[in-house]
Amino acid sequence: MLDDFFTRAIIAGVGVALVAGPMGCFIVWRRLAYFGDTLSHAALLGVALAFLFEVNITLAVFGVSACVSIALLLLQKHATLSSDALLGLLAHSALAIGLVVLAFMTWIRMDLMGFLFGDILAVSKTDIAIIWLGGALVLGILAAIWRPLFAATVNHELAQAEGMNPERANVIFMLLMAAVIAMSMKIVGVLLITAMLIIPAAAARRFAPGPEQMALLAAIIGAVSVGGGLFGSLEWDTPAGPSIVVAAVTLFVLSLMPAWSRRASTPPAPQAPVSKIEKGSRS
Repeated sequence: MLDDFFTRAIIAGVGVALVAGPMGCFIVWRRLAYFGDTLSHAALLGVALAFLFEVNITLAVFGVSACVSIALLLLQKHATLSSDALLGLLAHSALAIGLVVLAFMTWIRMDLMGFLFGDILAVSKTDIAIIWLGGALVLGILAAIWRPLFAATVNHELAQAEGMNPERANVIFMLLMAAVIAMSMKIVGVLLITAMLIIPAAAARRFAPGPEQMALLAAIIGAVSVGGGLFGSLEWDTPAGPSIVVAAVTLFVLSLMPAWSRRASTPPAPQAPVSKIEKGSRS
């Protein structure tokens, strides 16, 4: 019989995996891993501000991540730096500011390692409700913008010519990413969120014949990784968050084996970098 805290951890982890899988597919397709990493680094600043102003941590992390996303869009239009340089600037600036703010708040004692690497075994019923309700909202919005977002991923100019408004879809996608980062932080921590977004999607890419199938398979692989990581953590007394990522990496390595790996006749992922972020990184 599993303890209540372990059952809550599985429910919460699966909820995050079901959302991170489809979102991670667009991260892989658009080659935006560094963007996800930037938002995860900015999450620590959100944690610091949440303690400083005594507000909900999830809302604070979402607010900071959303601000970083909007700042990136504005800097891309007016700055002369390439997007990868802007992402590095925003990521490390937000992380450094967050650590400095936390250092000044000497009256607060906190487990910084828990925020960095997650504390899934400490999730509450409220956390589960936020993850599942917020996740359902994220997936609903993603489904609504799927066509223009995927069209912009394949060919930004063509999507614009078709009147699909890819700019709006890109902004909504960035805000959805901020929401996923905020919900995932307590599960695997700010340093491992990007891994949960990328690794299941990368493993699913080896098998899926189309984009929708890849999104579904990525969610399933993520959920299996959560279960495997948590039971491995219970068996070998290892940290839960990193164990989940190790389980995901194991599944990815298995997907590379010739006996299991197969390429679909219709590739699910656009190969050419077409988003604004990718175009800027070329300059």
